[in-house]
Amino acid sequence: MKKCAILTAILVFPLCIVAQQEENSHSAVSRNLEIFNDIYKQLDLYYVDSLSADTVIGWGISSMLHRVDPFTDYYPANDEELRQMATGKYAGIGSIIRFHKKEDRAVISEPYEGTPSDKVGLRAGDVIMTIDGKDVKGMLTPSVSNMLRGEAGTTFELRVKRGPEGKVLPFKITRQTIQLPQVPYYGMVRPGVGYIYLTGFTDGACREVRQALVELKEQGATSLVLDLRENPGGAMNEAVDITNLFVPKGKKVVFTKGKMASVNREYYTASEPVDTVMPVVVMVDGGTASSAEIVSGSLQDMDRAVILGTRTYGKGLVQMIRELPYRGNLKITTSRYYIPSGRCIQAHDYKHDGTESVVPDSLTKIFHTAGGREVRDGGGIKPDIEVRPDSLPSMIYDLVASDVFFDYATKYTHEHKSIAPAGQVTLTDEEYADFVKYVTESDFTYNKRSEDIFKMLRDMARREGYMDSAKAEFDALEAKLKTNDLKADLERFRKDIEPYIADELVHRYYYQKGGAQQQLVKDPCMERALELLSQPEEYNKILKP
Repeated sequence: MKKCAILTAILVFPLCIVAQQEENSHSAVSRNLEIFNDIYKQLDLYYVDSLSADTVIGWGISSMLHRVDPFTDYYPANDEELRQMATGKYAGIGSIIRFHKKEDRAVISEPYEGTPSDKVGLRAGDVIMTIDGKDVKGMLTPSVSNMLRGEAGTTFELRVKRGPEGKVLPFKITRQTIQLPQVPYYGMVRPGVGYIYLTGFTDGACREVRQALVELKEQGATSLVLDLRENPGGAMNEAVDITNLFVPKGKKVVFTKGKMASVNREYYTASEPVDTVMPVVVMVDGGTASSAEIVSGSLQDMDRAVILGTRTYGKGLVQMIRELPYRGNLKITTSRYYIPSGRCIQAHDYKHDGTESVVPDSLTKIFHTAGGREVRDGGGIKPDIEVRPDSLPSMIYDLVASDVFFDYATKYTHEHKSIAPAGQVTLTDEEYADFVKYVTESDFTYNKRSEDIFKMLRDMARREGYMDSAKAEFDALEAKLKTNDLKADLERFRKDIEPYIADELVHRYYYQKGGAQQQLVKDPCMERALELLSQPEEYNKILKP
């Protein structure tokens, strides 16, 4: 009897502790909400200026959620961003816009093919003057973008300035629901080798990939390159279904674990696959995240594909949408996901105080693929074959940050009705000379990072007493670095600069699809993928060492 009493006490004691902890937590929540409520009341009553409750409390909400993690966010009623995030759809004109520094206005950057902006004849480079009579000078792109969006079926007037003569043109545009393709391009890149470029995981992504895969097989594809570079992810069910295209029915692709039992789920392939044997190379990079990491990581864990490129972003967290009062919504992180080997690839440790740290490789754990290969958790998906992009001269970054490429492409399209097919665009010597002339006559300036580093080196040499003995060498090097010949540098870096010009031009003539095709030209990742697929022994050795 005494033993039973002791056992009962042992069992009840932890329950008392848990109950006390829950009570303390609820008490802390109530206390802090009461303080927050009273602080705002004091502001509303006594602050020197009138305050907007929506604005001020919105600041509080944003600050709180930002310090939790970057993915937890609040969306007020009828927020279009949330709808677009979930479905890939929005109501507008179907065009990318960008801010042009010299014009101090938003400009049309790229009309999407077949959308209202394309149908009425808007062109990249058109400077937005007014929207329904309202001058947008000085407005940043988010504000202009909100004005261009609206209810599908509504019509408005857009006035733009075009061409070297600066003629102002009016356009009547009717907004419509826009859904951009998740697979903007797919095709045969070599006899027997198909290629699919997937940009996201919103509703319908798997349907587009399936259609592309089936058509490529009909065209003779016996192997595949799946490009997930810069793919930010999206819906988990789309990731499971896309993985299912390559692996048998009934395989566990991913499972989730969170604080609430209701968010713990296991996701299995539920359909018959399209092809379980064709060699597959998945290309990834640091922009590959979330659902794109589920696909690449699951195919790696199942030894179904070779992963090639650079390490992925490392987002192993799952969000869900919770409804709030007054039709608001909260996107909240509820769980972590784990791929077939049992690993979670979350790379960032959020401290919930606005700071974060990256999990070092030394603290990651070893897991194993279906065939016994070692893989690790944390730090994203490490590719089976690492292919790093070529290093670029610092001048490229200044050119990209300026409007030079964009403005030159606008000038070029006014002077040329057509260019070579996408994937074959190069600049002649005369055309590149025209570009060099355009840049040198513009107000473009660039910062030589080598000069900044040289100043630091000279300062350190002076502090450490080496300056007197090495003065002649420092003076000679300084003289060489101060040579600032823009034209010579543009010629020196032609092979690095020309692809950026070609990319901008191809988007003008062949839209998003052509741009995706052009970017494969001299792509080191694609070249290595094709090399691997041409060598079955090497491919099989990676998956079955």
